[in-house]
Amino acid sequence: MKLNKSKVSLEDITTDQLKAELNREKYKSRYFKILRSTISALIVTAAAAALVATLILPVLQIYGSSMTPTLHEGDIVLSVKTTKFDYGDICCFYYANKILVKRIVGRPLDTVEIDNDGNVYINGQFLEEQYISQKALGECNIEFPYQVPEGMYFVLGDHRDTSLDSRVAEIGCVSQDEIVGKIVFTVWPLKRFSFVK
Repeated sequence: MKLNKSKVSLEDITTDQLKAELNREKYKSRYFKILRSTISALIVTAAAAALVATLILPVLQIYGSSMTPTLHEGDIVLSVKTTKFDYGDICCFYYANKILVKRIVGRPLDTVEIDNDGNVYINGQFLEEQYISQKALGECNIEFPYQVPEGMYFVLGDHRDTSLDSRVAEIGCVSQDEIVGKIVFTVWPLKRFSFVK
């Protein structure tokens, strides 16, 4: 029961009413302390998650079909910031204010050749590619054999017929500085929750 101070005199207040009013004030004070600490914890957690997602484990959504059958449009993937890339790694990189996702097939100073049937050769060795479902030369305006410049990577999409990648001079090879990270995990949709190969 709330007391109206202007109409109640001190003699009219019972001990029980005074205790009830004190308990109500204590409850209100505790409630605001808990609310304040909860909001602070949520802000710190959100800031930490944003830092991790931006600096260590960027999360990306796939648009387009250039990486099918490995990645599909709408997939949400997790990438890891790294400076070490190997053949077959899927990387994400900046190009024209967008982030593209492609597979590394050539490393710095490698010689890359792709024949008319879409077979890829790295330094004269045939590249086994279990991750693609159909080989194709696709759109290509560079001359083979092609030597990958130092500090650059030759990248291809898994859907060779439609992918625009290092075979097109406008995109070309990707420098280490442009690479955001290596795609390691598909987190959504749940039925595709797995490591990316």
